[in-house]
Amino acid sequence: MKKGFRIKKNEDFQAVFKKGNSVANRQFVVYILKKEEQGNFRIGLSVSKKVGNAVVRNQIKRYIRQSFLELDPQIKSGNDYVIIARKPVAEMDFHQIKKSLQHVLRLGKVLTKLEK
Repeated sequence: MKKGFRIKKNEDFQAVFKKGNSVANRQFVVYILKKEEQGNFRIGLSVSKKVGNAVVRNQIKRYIRQSFLELDPQIKSGNDYVIIARKPVAEMDFHQIKKSLQHVLRLGKVLTKLEK
């Protein structure tokens, strides 16, 4: 994931938490903040230590990044997304994580078209 697609600064995270809307399912909470001046979307990831050890947490983050990379053409640009992974994600594989992310993004009405 390129630098232009990532949220790293704490003030950016806080802005999304305070001003954005949230949608959730059992595996993820996604905060969405519209930013019309942005040409592309940006994502920030949060995976708690409650989810697992460092190896598990980093694997989950890689899976989420790859899912967003594959869903890139469908995701509305000009938004900031903060994804918080919940505990059940630790037992999921890549395809289950991608499907769950698609579900929660559909709930947030940010996927432009449906894919099977």
